[in-house]
Amino acid sequence: MKPHVDDNLTQRVQAAMGAHEAPLVRYATRMVSRAETARDIVQDTFLKMIEAETAPTDGKLPAWLFTVCRNKALDVLRKEKRMNLLNDNEQAIAATDPNPAEAVELGETSCRVLDALAQLPPNQREVLRLKYQNEFSYRQIAEITGHSVSNVGFLIHTGMTKLRRQFKTGGMIG
Repeated sequence: MKPHVDDNLTQRVQAAMGAHEAPLVRYATRMVSRAETARDIVQDTFLKMIEAETAPTDGKLPAWLFTVCRNKALDVLRKEKRMNLLNDNEQAIAATDPNPAEAVELGETSCRVLDALAQLPPNQREVLRLKYQNEFSYRQIAEITGHSVSNVGFLIHTGMTKLRRQFKTGGMIG
């Protein structure tokens, strides 16, 4: 016998999936390095939303979803007994009809940025992605990662300082 799921919950889950599924898959993929596994993790995240009686219904839902997704991804990594990092160079960079010269330059710049990011410690890389790719606040990042808000600020500042230094040495910025 199937459990009854009310229409309100169905609408909330569908709205949440529409708004957050792609960023969650991207986030989980960067943690586990495999798109299929990441999609399974995100599916489990939304199942948890359906099962959870305490899932937030207000503006805290994105942070809650990312926290559940992160925890599930860490569980997968623990079970596999390894903490592989995603090779960021495999990520495709979407561009909107650049001319060939711009496309080459954008590709080279993107590779250099991704290489610089890959050299950061995992905790700095994670908070930078949550901040700049997903536009989370320091408080939301703290909720997702379990770090304090001040530690999130420190990790972002330290990571940005290291990136800036790498870009200056590499001639990307003056």
